[in-house]
Amino acid sequence: MGTLLGFDYGTAKIGVAVGQTTTGSASPLVTLRAVQQKPDWQRIGRLIDEWQPEALVVGLPFDLDDRETEIAPLARRFARQLEGRYRLPVYMADERLTSQVARQELGRAAKNYEELDAMAAKLILETWLSEQR
Repeated sequence: MGTLLGFDYGTAKIGVAVGQTTTGSASPLVTLRAVQQKPDWQRIGRLIDEWQPEALVVGLPFDLDDRETEIAPLARRFARQLEGRYRLPVYMADERLTSQVARQELGRAAKNYEELDAMAAKLILETWLSEQR
């Protein structure tokens, strides 16, 4: 498939990562702040123009008991908006525990939550890539 962008959706911030299907790996890119409580569509568009992804992956938040969290409908809406705006395939990936794992991976290196959200997006993307192999 090629290059993918992954998103850790939140109402205030969205972590973004880039990954490759050939290597199955991903790297954190950036965390985008909401603009008037909406995704920063301009910056998302610039990232899509820059990376030319074949598809997009959005994290779907679940509780440990396999129920979707209260933000899951908003993440699904964000995924539909991405698909409608950019005419790219959008896949959903279970993002359970990605923030905790990101926190562990970053450890004391995490300067702020922006790094954490981008790292969570990386983990979401890597989870989806590993499930495709």
